[in-house]
Amino acid sequence: MFPLEFPLGVLSGRARKGDRVLDPFCGRGTTNFAARILGLKSLGVDSSAVATAITAAKLVTTTAESIVGETRQMLATGEPKRVPRGEFWCWSYDRRVLRALCTLREALLEDCSTPSRIALRGILLGALHGPLQKTFLSYFSNQCPRTYAPKPAYALRYWKKRKMKPPRVDVIDVIARRAIRYYGASCKPIGAVRQADSRSREALKPSNPRARFDWVVTSPPYYGMRTYIPDQWLRNWFVGGPDGIDYINLDQVAHSSPENFAADLRLVWANAAAFCADQARLVVRFGSITTRRINPIDVVRDSLRESGWRIATLRNAGTATAGKRQADSFLRATSHAVIEYDVWAVRH
Repeated sequence: MFPLEFPLGVLSGRARKGDRVLDPFCGRGTTNFAARILGLKSLGVDSSAVATAITAAKLVTTTAESIVGETRQMLATGEPKRVPRGEFWCWSYDRRVLRALCTLREALLEDCSTPSRIALRGILLGALHGPLQKTFLSYFSNQCPRTYAPKPAYALRYWKKRKMKPPRVDVIDVIARRAIRYYGASCKPIGAVRQADSRSREALKPSNPRARFDWVVTSPPYYGMRTYIPDQWLRNWFVGGPDGIDYINLDQVAHSSPENFAADLRLVWANAAAFCADQARLVVRFGSITTRRINPIDVVRDSLRESGWRIATLRNAGTATAGKRQADSFLRATSHAVIEYDVWAVRH
């Protein structure tokens, strides 16, 4: 996962008071959260409703009491209008837990405009699925990875083979513990998030026409990584998507060839440059997946060509093997992390 230390390390000691930060591939809002910690205004843009919902939760200020109060009020409204059916849903969630989640989902789809509701939606997305723990239950689901949703057929075989039934989780307890952890300290609400395709120039336009970005800190999809929505299909369902896997990849950077991929990224870099100040800096963490035998450096260099940015530094950022990799918990064989690179460029 995109570590918080990366954007904090880029901006700390370098960004000046009043600087503005842009992330055109904001994902889960790590850059925006780092900017908020440092008191910097930011804009995050992503085409995924899941990504923008999680980012929005990192930019609001509320209290645990308010979040829990909203939760109780929603659950008191009655039964949900629709609950997904099928063997997967029976094995993935306890019946009562699923009904509670559906009630909350319908209420949030109807109105998610207040800070407490935005925060609650983020908490629910984070707790929607994950590993079973020995001390206390932190996730609503049967045993799952927390970073991506398992495919139904494989998940069913996994649960049945191990005779793993979904736990009866105290939904309010899980929400309350997370709310206290994430919203226990007050922090000034700075930053905004927008669901849009960054290949469109309008998507990156600041809300203040006179404003200019001083920093672009981002990590675009790695070449070959085109299954974000299918991998996040459960969270995508919660924010209004279908209750099954959707393999349509609209509004995503093309992965048909390195050349097409670089051309799409070039559009994004050029759009960002159009709204950046002179001598603004672009910092990109980039790589590829192991099944695509390409040199990430060649791709990122090609993408920055004639985009309004000049490469100043290119660094080897190492691999993700030093941390715990969620994917390895459910794979038959351990996967291998690829080398990532940090590219620093200057607007010219």
